[in-house]
Amino acid sequence: MGKKSINTYGGNGKLDIGTLEGWLWEAACKIRGEVDAPKYKDYILPIIFVKRLSDVFEDELRKLAKEYGSKENAQKLVEKDHSLVRFYIPKKTRWKAIATKSTGIGEYMTDAVRAIARENPKLSGVVDIVDFNDTTAGQRVISDDKLKSLIDVLGRHRLGLEDVEPDILGRAYEYLLRKFAEGSGSSAGEFYTPREVGILMAHLLDPKPGEKVYDPTCGSGGLLIKSHLRFREKHGKDPKVAPLKFYGQEISHNTYALSRMNCFIHDMEADIRLGDTMLNPKHLNNDGSLGEFDCVTANPMWSQGFDMSVYENDSYERFGYGFPPSSCADWGWIQHMFAALNDNGRMAVVLDSGSVSRGSGNQGSSRERNIRRNFVENDFVEAVILLPDNLFYNTSAPAVIILFNKNKSNKEEVLLINASKLFEKGRPKNFISDKACQKVHRLFSKWKEEEHASKIVKKEEIANADFSLSPSRFVTDGSREELLPLEEAVTLFKEAEEERTEAVRRLERLLRALGFEP
Repeated sequence: MGKKSINTYGGNGKLDIGTLEGWLWEAACKIRGEVDAPKYKDYILPIIFVKRLSDVFEDELRKLAKEYGSKENAQKLVEKDHSLVRFYIPKKTRWKAIATKSTGIGEYMTDAVRAIARENPKLSGVVDIVDFNDTTAGQRVISDDKLKSLIDVLGRHRLGLEDVEPDILGRAYEYLLRKFAEGSGSSAGEFYTPREVGILMAHLLDPKPGEKVYDPTCGSGGLLIKSHLRFREKHGKDPKVAPLKFYGQEISHNTYALSRMNCFIHDMEADIRLGDTMLNPKHLNNDGSLGEFDCVTANPMWSQGFDMSVYENDSYERFGYGFPPSSCADWGWIQHMFAALNDNGRMAVVLDSGSVSRGSGNQGSSRERNIRRNFVENDFVEAVILLPDNLFYNTSAPAVIILFNKNKSNKEEVLLINASKLFEKGRPKNFISDKACQKVHRLFSKWKEEEHASKIVKKEEIANADFSLSPSRFVTDGSREELLPLEEAVTLFKEAEEERTEAVRRLERLLRALGFEP
């Protein structure tokens, strides 16, 4: 990792995190009562994006003014040649015009974002996703008075190139989602990976110059952005260093738009596509086969259910290591990602801790255990890291980061790291400190055993453990005995019930073949 640390905040922006959170809380309070709390971000984030676009445009005008003698000259040149700036922002859509508007604000804002999209086709379907004049049952969703108050608050800080860190939109999204996750129910965690977990994954993957990085369940784009920031941390903006290329797919239209906003703000060239990756992957080769990448980083929905026909009728040859149970797609997602790696590819995926142990030690067949066995026997599992409890917003259960590599340096070995106690207490969730992240990265990069922290396990040992890859099985932390998490127990029950139902069907078919009516 060199001299630089894993920094969970970073940036030298003047808008520090305390000020940012206070600012966003005040903004949310301005629309409290008119808009449901989980939807605050749907109105606040696009306005912040417009403010950011406008401020960056003004910054670029000032820079051009120094080069061409005056702001007037710069404006004339930009009017003639829009390619001189990242995005051309029409005069009526710039923040100064928006901030001074006092009537018809919903209609004006809607027209403004549509005008920005017309001038900048890349932003179509990104900046213009909200109708600020929308109505429900004949009533405005958000009144002009509330909208004006919101704009006044969000206009309080400059969001230009030198005013804030590049991840301002990601920061805002993270805060709003965290603050109002309770109102969103379990869906909140589908799109949000705790910041320090994403940064740790980026350091573990450590993308190299020119590599292609893919997230098939990219949500707001956070994991791709962490890879981008890690790469910039190492290489800066050196034009001699080949940049990374980013690819992602997201099923939710609003979150897809947010991921594209996030990538634009970071000046990332990212090919983000809309759709259901499991049913209809969008990144394909010319012959229709699945595209291949150097790195995959992902946090798919945990224990997601898919009908067995999804696996049985797959046309992309993704599930050659076995069909997962219909009640839990964890190892279905892993196989999709693995199929999307090139011959030297590597990946980091975060899932619930049960994904690495379910079915091991049980009598009879277990689909998840059998798939794990195939990955272990083919020597593709590189490391498993057990994370602390209560990090994620949709569950208090612990997660694991599983690292896969098609060309491992340490053959026939798996590094298991128990980081379950490396956390700081927070509200409402725990978090992993920079120091703890650095420790995990050090253990992995040095391939090191440490008492109560990590162990290098041979394939034979994993086989003897019935292909459990749970770090807590091999690395004790010296504390109390671990109990089976409720979510893992429920998943095991569903899988057992599914196997029982299939066994009954087979018995009934056999009885009928023998002439008996079951």
